[in-house]
Amino acid sequence: MAKQLLERKGVNFQEIRVDLDPDKRQEMMQKSRQRTVPQIFINGKSIGGYTDLAQLQRSNQLDDLLAANS
Repeated sequence: MAKQLLERKGVNFQEIRVDLDPDKRQEMMQKSRQRTVPQIFINGKSIGGYTDLAQLQRSNQLDDLLAANS
């Protein structure tokens, strides 16, 4: 659902399949301190998972974060 939301907004993103790369999974857990997926990073900052992304969208904060990434 996170990918669908970002695609609807026309956002380019990089998907890293941590289920296929144990080193990337470990890196994700160190950066986000979370074990669940997805873990979403904007401008190198962990914003959490899909629920957090959707909350940013509902509170009209997501566009500002994405604009700062451009």
